[in-house]
Amino acid sequence: MDVNAAVAAAAAIAGVLTGVIAMLAFRWSERDQKRPTRTSLHTDPVLPPGVDTVLSVLRSSAVVLDESDAVVKASSAAYALGLVRGGKLAVEPMLQMARDTRRDGEIRQVELDLPRRGTGRGEALAVSARVAPLGSRLVLLLVEDLTEARRIEAVRRDFVANVSHELKTPVGALSLLSEAVMDASDDPEAVERFAGRMQIEATRLTNLVQELIDLSRVQNDDPLEDAEPVRVDELVAEAIDRCRHQAGTKQITMAAGGTADLHVWGNRGQLAAALGNLVENAVNYSPARTRVGIAARRVSGSGGEMIELAVTDQGIGISDKDKERIFERFYRVDPARSRATGGTGLGLAIVKHVAASHGGEVTVWSSEGQGSTFTLRLPEAGAARDRATDHPSDLDEEVGRPDGSTTVSSPYEPLPAPEVLP
Repeated sequence: MDVNAAVAAAAAIAGVLTGVIAMLAFRWSERDQKRPTRTSLHTDPVLPPGVDTVLSVLRSSAVVLDESDAVVKASSAAYALGLVRGGKLAVEPMLQMARDTRRDGEIRQVELDLPRRGTGRGEALAVSARVAPLGSRLVLLLVEDLTEARRIEAVRRDFVANVSHELKTPVGALSLLSEAVMDASDDPEAVERFAGRMQIEATRLTNLVQELIDLSRVQNDDPLEDAEPVRVDELVAEAIDRCRHQAGTKQITMAAGGTADLHVWGNRGQLAAALGNLVENAVNYSPARTRVGIAARRVSGSGGEMIELAVTDQGIGISDKDKERIFERFYRVDPARSRATGGTGLGLAIVKHVAASHGGEVTVWSSEGQGSTFTLRLPEAGAARDRATDHPSDLDEEVGRPDGSTTVSSPYEPLPAPEVLP
């Protein structure tokens, strides 16, 4: 009996101890589950009230980091710029700024150049990054894209520098020539020669000032308020008449053709200047005894019917690297020839802005040594289109062909190789 009692007592004591241990383990587990763990801090971060809403309306790219540098919140712009990849901040300088701010609580700001995602070119994104603490555990990173602002500022600086240079050249020449005239007052031939040079420089200065005025009027690309239907026939005739003297001097044949009775919607003065600039460039950059073609046609566009005006020459052509810049202000493919012909480098920039303000565009096809085709595409005047007819165009004529023939080559295809006319 004593043995059985001892065994029973031992079993009872063991059961009590097991129950106590189980209860303690349960209590410990329950308390441990309620305690915030390091993992839960990373997987379940909590933004301060209202921060999520504010970040969603900011124009800047926003990234919120926790104490382990994991991304808690990131805007779509941050992903688009390539700041966040795989749940981590991908820009090491910004990551280091975030760590420093988390350590001392100071707000930091820096400007950086970042490689552009998805392009093989060496262009960089200019950004301004600002880091600030957000609560006790989080850090907020705001990134502003400065690339476009930098580009505009560079264009402004270049424009001011180029204008200063272009104005200085004829003004300086006029000053020197006037001194030469004074010194040669007793030599009529020298005075006449210097006076002729002064007239050339004065004309160049006048053209530059006028084109600067024209550019300032159209460079905002704002929609026109005083638009009206404009006859394409009249624009082409005016452009030909504007360049008739230069073409005659170089024995260049000017051909006009295409669809008849077309009308575009816009400002007549601006359109005449734009087409005139294209034709003048074609004549200036073409060898002697070649041809320049001008043609108009109606094409269908996404926003309605469009009118295409194409100007084709047999000139020196444009290289691929120059095609990207020819519509920049003061950019010249051949600076020596441009200055020799009195060019200012503003003509194509004016064409581009006139096209934009009229809801159209200007494009270029070119091959070095074969020539170029500039195509000005403009909206057709809707009411005028109803009056269009299919009779032969009154523009199907050639101006200045030495042999008197009237065959018209289409400017929408490259003209044949230059031929030397007798």
